[in-house]
Parts: sequence; C-alpha cells; structure tokens
Amino acid sequence: MIGREEEIAKLEHAYRSKYAEFVGVYGRRRVGKTFLITNVFKDRFIFQHAGLSPLEDEDEKEGEPAPNEAKKHESSMKRQLTHFHESLVRYGETDGQTPRSWGEAFLRLDFLIERKAGKTKQKVVVFLDEIPWMDTPKSGFMSALEGFWNSWACSRNNLLFIVSGSSTSWMTNKLINNHGGLYGRLTREIRLSPLTLGECRDLFRENNVIISDYDVAQAYMIFGGIPFYLKGMRAGQSLAQYIDQCFFSPKATLKREFKRLFGSVFANPDAMIAIVRALSQKRIGLTRKEIESATGLQKGGRLGEYLQSLCDSDFVVEYRPFGVGGKEFHYRLSDPFCWFYLRFVDGQESLNADFWMNNLDNQRIVSWRGLAFENLCFLHVPQIKRALGISGVRSEESAYTKRGGDESEGAQIDLLIVRADNVADLCEAKFVSDEYRLDSQEERKLTRREIAVSELLPKKCVVHKVLITTFGIAKHEYMWSYQNIVTLKDLMA
Repeated sequence: MIGREEEIAKLEHAYRSKYAEFVGVYGRRRVGKTFLITNVFKDRFIFQHAGLSPLEDEDEKEGEPAPNEAKKHESSMKRQLTHFHESLVRYGETDGQTPRSWGEAFLRLDFLIERKAGKTKQKVVVFLDEIPWMDTPKSGFMSALEGFWNSWACSRNNLLFIVSGSSTSWMTNKLINNHGGLYGRLTREIRLSPLTLGECRDLFRENNVIISDYDVAQAYMIFGGIPFYLKGMRAGQSLAQYIDQCFFSPKATLKREFKRLFGSVFANPDAMIAIVRALSQKRIGLTRKEIESATGLQKGGRLGEYLQSLCDSDFVVEYRPFGVGGKEFHYRLSDPFCWFYLRFVDGQESLNADFWMNNLDNQRIVSWRGLAFENLCFLHVPQIKRALGISGVRSEESAYTKRGGDESEGAQIDLLIVRADNVADLCEAKFVSDEYRLDSQEERKLTRREIAVSELLPKKCVVHKVLITTFGIAKHEYMWSYQNIVTLKDLMA
C-alpha cells in the first residue's frame, strides 16, 4: 500500500487496544477508505457490510405515477435492510427473515458477534462501509446504531467496530459532533486525504507504469491524489492515451463520474454542483456574496452548510486573501478532477476520441497547465515549506490580486506564504517542459509584485521571491531574481 502510514498505525493501535473501539473513517469518495480498511484487516473481519448507493435506486417505471415521499422512504429503507440481511447470511447468520427495522437488524448483528466472538479475548472486527447511505429518511437508523453501541457493543472489550463514509458532512454532524446518544462515543476518527504528488509517483511505479515526473504532475493536475482514478492506467500507456480513455473515447470511463460524485455523497447535489461551477470560473475563488450572486443560493438558507460540506470533502478550500481587511473569506475550488472536468468535458458531446493526443500543444491546454500547476502548489504547501527549510514556522497561505488603476499597474500572485519569522515568500508557479527562463518583461512583473506585497507588510518583514517550477531555472542574466527555487523533485519528496 502506498502511503497511509499514520492511518494504518491508528487502525492497528485500535486493534491492539484492551477496550471496545468505535472508529470512524471518512474522506472524499474514491479516496481509498475501503481499500485501506480491508487491506489492514483482510481476514480478521467477522462481519462486513456496505450500504447501497442512493444512485442505485430503481428508476420509476415509465407511465406509472411517482410514489409519494413516504413510499420512497419506505422503499429505500427496505432495500437497505434486505441488503443488510444478505450480509448477515453471508457471514453465517441463519435465523430469521429480512429485518423489518434497523433495531431488529442490529439485534441480529449482536447475536452474530456473540456467537462468533464468544468469550475470546482476541479482537474481532466489524466493518460497516458507506454508513451514511444506510441512514435513509425516517428509517430510525441512528437510534438503532445508538442502541447497538451504548447498550451492548461498548462493553465488549474484544470488539473493534469500524464505520466509514464518503459523506463527510454526515460523518461530521451525526457521528463526530453528535450531540445526542452518540456524543463522544467515537474512540478514534481518521480523515483520509488524497495522496500527495510523491505518493502518486510511487503508485505508478508500483503498478509498473513508467512515466516522467513531468507527466506524474500532469496526472495529479487532472485526477488529483485519488487512487481510484490513477490505478486504471496500465503499463505501456502514455498519459495522453489514458486521458483520452478516461474522458474522450466513446466508452470513456470517467465521463459520467462528475455527477455521480456529487449525487452519491450529497443530499442536495444540484446545489453543490452549482457552487462548484461558479467557483471554477475564478481561480482565486469567490466570496460568499459572489457565490450567492452566481448561484442564486440565498445567504439566509443553507449556503454556509453547503460550503462547509464541500470544504470537509476536499472539493473546496476556505482562505482569507492577503491584504483584505476584516474577516472576509474566499472559497476556492481545489479539487483537480472537478477543475479538469468542467474545463474540458462538461457539456461537450462531440469531442474527438483522441482529443487530448491531438491537442497537446493547443494554447487552451497550455494555459490550463499553468493554472492547474498553481492549484497543485496550493495543495502541496507542506512540501514547499519543507523545501524552504521552514516546516516548523507558523504561516498563512493565500493568493493575492491587486487591481490596476490609472496611476498604478495591477499584480497577481499565485501563492503567498506569510511567515511568523518576518518573511513573506512570494511564490511564482511555472509549469514548463525544461528549465525555466525569466525574460525582462517577466522580471519587471516580478519586481512589481514584490513592491505590491511589501507595501502591505509590517516594516519588520521582507519579501523572498520563490520560483516553483518543474526542472529548475536556466543560467541567464535574470536567474538571481529568485531567492529560492523549488522543483518537482522537492514537491515529490
């Protein structure tokens, strides 16, 4: 398994614990939660079950009236309970019919654990995957889960009970921050983040996929650090071939992924998609007021809840832009997959099957690479700080834009790291296929940006100019314009 050392250690520590453990694992869909848990425990499960995706509900039959809400809820709950019953049977439970309620379902799980675990001191593992999908409206699922844990499971010192979910808002609100009977009951929580750039390189190597670091970075700029998207590339393929296979061929494997990604995780996917579409139009992000204007979602409604859910799910990041007074936050789309999909795939029905292969030098794609690399840098601030030797220094990171006027020119900064040791790192992100060469025009822009930042910093602070690029800087007259150079090698360290 690539990476995940900290998460593996937490799971193993829970397994070795002398007490009952209730572990919640959550993170963006496709990030590898199930893979992590099943690979750590393998044959140690005495029961394992996965909820059914809400997208798999049977389509309403054509010509028949749509069922009312009550019947929909009842049907959804019945499907989940039937599926749970099938898992109980698979793991050796032979008594009884399909449970009629979640209380009955968890009681039968009690009996199964009791029969399999007995009085042994050896830890047994029960795993419920995609638990938010089981909590259908008006199903009583949470009350049954509360009863299961508080009345019986919490006293079984040989039980490791693991639940996972891609709906991070559900996991956060109903388990981690539960204010009812499950308040404080989770003994450990694990938030699984996407892989880093270096871990993606290692994943390709493990799968015998030979591509350059330059293409590993491009893969990250499209798929992010999501193992599910990356592992489909086979040995002998080029990255361009794989991109066409995923997005542009007649049977493109990820062409419908965008809508499924939101529909399977959020109860209000249309609102979430509207926010993401709006954010994709401006790389430095939007304020809440701008999001309201762009989407029609009202501030007094659930916009704050929606934004928090998108942030929790690693689709969006919240930050305060440098130089902006008060507490006004910006929200910026950070998920590489969404950036790429909305720029090149969304709404395109007639693209050539070899679109990417045939347009590698197209200016539209060249421009996208520059913007996508900026986003990659935002997602790898810890690696940048490590390369600069400032990992232990407190800092705030943001973008910065100064509008030009009649008497002054504008300035735009890709990434600004304002440090507690009286230094502001002005970072320029340049994705090029060779060593970067700074010309006189770019050097003047760089100086203008330095001045713009210096004017807003306390007098005790200085600006360090940092170049973040693929292969370093070429030897030429402007090469000393930067105090520090960070390369792909550093980002992958």
